[in-house]
Amino acid sequence: MRKNGLISLVYHAIFIAFILAPLIVVVLVSFTGKGYISLPTDGFSLRWFRAIGGATELVNAFWLSLWLGLASASVAVVLAVPAALALVRYRFPGRGVLAAFFMSPLMIPHVVLGVAFLRFFTTMGVSGSFAWLALTHVVVVMPYALRLVLASATGLDRDAEKAALSLGASRMTAFRRIVLPLILPGVVGGWMLAFIQSFDELTMTVFVATPGTTTLPVAMYNQIAQTIDPLVASVSTVLIAGTVLLMVLLDRLVGLDRVLIGKG
Repeated sequence: MRKNGLISLVYHAIFIAFILAPLIVVVLVSFTGKGYISLPTDGFSLRWFRAIGGATELVNAFWLSLWLGLASASVAVVLAVPAALALVRYRFPGRGVLAAFFMSPLMIPHVVLGVAFLRFFTTMGVSGSFAWLALTHVVVVMPYALRLVLASATGLDRDAEKAALSLGASRMTAFRRIVLPLILPGVVGGWMLAFIQSFDELTMTVFVATPGTTTLPVAMYNQIAQTIDPLVASVSTVLIAGTVLLMVLLDRLVGLDRVLIGKG
């Protein structure tokens, strides 16, 4: 038994190291003082972190990606909540087809979506608009929000809601005071996953982004294609650190297990 436990421990350690190795390499590269990608064998430097402030294109792309993620994730959650409640609570013809339609962006390659949206925007003459770019992200990220809200809404006890309605509360009041708090972990988790997916989306966005709507992943992709300096590595390190801090904050405020599983 002790031998099996040791083998299992070694196996898990190797697996975790394999997963974290690319991130560790990126972080180490970001601290080099050289003008090209290299591990900091001759000492650590903050040169490329200081260079982030002067990279106007990357800074502007970061803010655009941030606002794009906030907008698309919020709209996706607003659409996902009533859709999830309808799918869970009611049985109607075409319910399975409707659920598959909502989840279909997960099954369609993002390259195909990007080409389709590019063709649509070109035909309609609406390319270059932040609103239309946000709409494409809503289509892509809504399934992530919907899946976690569905997990929270499935098996939800409706007795408290029915009691509130029988006592004269409106449906909106019952939803706001009773239903929403019960499914809140799924809503928060769905919003978080939708935001992360929108913020990191590259494959589809590279087709529909314009010089005025360049997101951070697209700007980083262009930076890698044009230069060999470690600036992108330093930006990636900052994003990794920000993600870790966000996870710690969510764990302290809500509970990370509740957010990711979507259960209260």
